[in-house]
Amino acid sequence: MNPRQLVLFALKDIETGSFVDIVTDRLLGKFELSAIDRNLFTELVNGIVRRKRTLDAIIDRLASQPAHRQPPNLRQLLRLGLYQLRYLDRIPDSAAVNTTVDLAKANDLAGLAGVANGILRQYIRLQNEGAEVLNLPEDQIARLGTLYSFPDWLIEQWVAELGLEETELLCQAFNRSPKIDVRVNSLKIEVDLPSTTPQLVKLQQQRDKLIEIFHTANIESIPIPYLSQGLRFVENVGAISQLPGYQEGWWTIQDSSAQLVTQILDPQPNEVIIDACAAPGGKTTHIAELMGNTGRVLAIDKTASRLKKMQQNLVRLQLDRVEVLTGDSCGLSELINTADRVLLDAPCSGLGTLHRRADARWQKTPAQIQDLAQLQAKLLANTATWVKPGGVLVYATCTVCAIENEDVILPFLKTHPDWQIEPPPTDSPLADLASDAGWIKVWPHRLEMDGFFIVKLRRS
Repeated sequence: MNPRQLVLFALKDIETGSFVDIVTDRLLGKFELSAIDRNLFTELVNGIVRRKRTLDAIIDRLASQPAHRQPPNLRQLLRLGLYQLRYLDRIPDSAAVNTTVDLAKANDLAGLAGVANGILRQYIRLQNEGAEVLNLPEDQIARLGTLYSFPDWLIEQWVAELGLEETELLCQAFNRSPKIDVRVNSLKIEVDLPSTTPQLVKLQQQRDKLIEIFHTANIESIPIPYLSQGLRFVENVGAISQLPGYQEGWWTIQDSSAQLVTQILDPQPNEVIIDACAAPGGKTTHIAELMGNTGRVLAIDKTASRLKKMQQNLVRLQLDRVEVLTGDSCGLSELINTADRVLLDAPCSGLGTLHRRADARWQKTPAQIQDLAQLQAKLLANTATWVKPGGVLVYATCTVCAIENEDVILPFLKTHPDWQIEPPPTDSPLADLASDAGWIKVWPHRLEMDGFFIVKLRRS
């Protein structure tokens, strides 16, 4: 199967509302591609969806008919050709043009093959002349939205909090391909250290040992700042399941920001800890590891199908102190005053992970975010009742929208005077990340992590 033809199949499905990850997984499972072609297919699909607004603005500049008035299949072909010309240096211009023209002929667009050829060659000519092909609006919000391919309402939110200059850096970060981060399983990597060695030092030694194991297999990885168990692959590593130690449960894939959440929760051995919205379970398994596979971890999620992946990872990582429960964390009154610590990694818009989800920027709306904020407030109020006096609740989201973060926490604190924010200790490296209010807001362009909001609350 020609990978570019497969891209067209994917783009047609996505245009009708299908999710990028579901479409790509289905097509890659159905058609056999070489590793190089798989990578090209994935890059093209995600990149074209991500850069759709910019590509359409170029089409509007070069074509006699604007993008929204062209036959949909032609528009997808032009996006495919222009994306390769503008964003993929490794593909020769001639190959980008010729393969697009061939696809037009093969997909019942032979009569428009000349149109596609002319538009793409006009783009190349203007580029060679040093002309700017993309006409940017004078309005600063629309300019950033067009240049980096985001809806204006998102740009407006970021500018209000960060200003124009930092918003542009954030847009650039969200348009870069994500890195793959790894968390060491502290129960499986053995290091020869005295029993009196501090836990932090032991975790760092285990991480360094895994880095050396990967290095021996010609896989380069580096430690991640602020994380005692985190490391990052430097380059593409191929099939994850084939890497050293994966099947043995020595490590698991988890973004650095997600690791940061559990590190702030600070689980202790023999405690009772509840993960209120646990699927797919990355933070649940991290909690169990930091507890030394002791105590009791209750992992709750309302969608049973999403808990299956967690159960598989519990087996692979050899963690047997986790109880999995299908349920709605807006209820479950039987859990009142039962937990030493609760983690509420709340359902959210995911707008801190736009580099991982190419279609999310086009799917979310301000109205959806308002609805999510109401759900988050309800979840926070109920899960707080599960915490024993003196216990801890960590509220986290993978979004940088204040509506889902600060605007949820501050009203909760006003109506619950027995709860206070507990910032990281002053002698902790994490103290450098905390705001004056005590919470941590991770911006991807500042820390090269997923966008996250994390706040630790303690019940008096």
